[in-house]
Amino acid sequence: MKRILLLLLLSNAPAIAQQVGQPLPVWREGYLDIHQINTGRGNAALLILPDGTTALIDAGQLDPTDPRTQSPRNTPAKPNGERQAGEWIARYARKALSFRNDPAIDYAIMTHFHDDHMGTPSSVSKKAPAGDYVLTGVTEVGEFIPIRKVIDRGWPDYNYPRSFEQDPLVQNYRKFLTWQVQNKGLTVERFQAGRNDQIQLLKQPAKYKDRFEIRNLAVNGEIWTGVGSVTRQHFPELKSLPPNQYPNENMCSMALRLSYGKFDYFSGGDIPGVLQFGAPMWHDVETPVARSVGPVEVQLLDHHGNRDSQNGFLLGSLRPRVLVIPVWSSDHPGHDVLARIYSQQVYPGERDVFATHMLEANKLVIGELLNRLKSDSGHVLVRVDPGGDTYRVIILEDNDESFRVKAVHGPYQSR
Repeated sequence: MKRILLLLLLSNAPAIAQQVGQPLPVWREGYLDIHQINTGRGNAALLILPDGTTALIDAGQLDPTDPRTQSPRNTPAKPNGERQAGEWIARYARKALSFRNDPAIDYAIMTHFHDDHMGTPSSVSKKAPAGDYVLTGVTEVGEFIPIRKVIDRGWPDYNYPRSFEQDPLVQNYRKFLTWQVQNKGLTVERFQAGRNDQIQLLKQPAKYKDRFEIRNLAVNGEIWTGVGSVTRQHFPELKSLPPNQYPNENMCSMALRLSYGKFDYFSGGDIPGVLQFGAPMWHDVETPVARSVGPVEVQLLDHHGNRDSQNGFLLGSLRPRVLVIPVWSSDHPGHDVLARIYSQQVYPGERDVFATHMLEANKLVIGELLNRLKSDSGHVLVRVDPGGDTYRVIILEDNDESFRVKAVHGPYQSR
């Protein structure tokens, strides 16, 4: 009876009216917002869950002094280069969370240890006012908005598949964690594949019981089987491999599925799925992950749509209606990846593809397939209506902090 009443309340909740040219209406209880933030410097997704719990998946910051970052091969800094990406992400989050008296990131989820997903120290990185670390990516986000819990793939020893003692990116990040734990009450956990209770609603969990779930799918080659919380190890034992054949960082990425009623969303970090010539089968992580995911409404492209991602089995299993490409390089997406995405042979039906910033170089080389994009620039917000039956894709201005709505697509029906 309680569940029936909840469904009636959710179905009768007033829709948020998003008008083109106007600022984005603030999130309201019952909605699920998934913001793919475009800083031009790497991945960052802000999630506002139905009860107001917040999660940040990645907070990338490429080295702005690197010649490649400054070249036409890479996207420009957004809104501009006056601040670094971590500060822009925090400012974006504070504005999106204006409904809260205490804007904060309840969960910061670092999919893997690469600069475009968590930030790298550079010659322009500012030293933290307190603590022996510099501000870049997630460590900079934490300077401007509180982070309550960090979940990553390495805590507490950071030694799989090898030690990170010589990695300046990870060492700076660990110093940040240590200081935040000791001085700000931060908690840190290792992501555990198979679980559906590690990332949960914190404000009103009982109200959305049996309607909302985040399932941990994979990390470090350990992959959920789809049965209970049972997992299996996809990678061979390290002792059977020479060090130069250990799994690489992308293969170790964390993957998760978010479900709200009929709505499902998949985020897989940089997991690969297309084998290089002569590579062993276990280098394909997408296929075993896809076996347990099932169809989804929205997918964030693995590895930014790089040419080693989005294999046919993954796409045919997930069958996403909406796909989001987080672009920062002219490698994103691969031409063959885009061909698979649009192929009716891989899976039938309509699909809409949105990119955060498609470079002119890609448009010149790929051509017609990129003309099919529903949007090629701007923050991409997936706003799911209360209960999860319908959702929209809203494109937001990324040249300033206005939150101005550029376009609204949908409503789409969840399956």
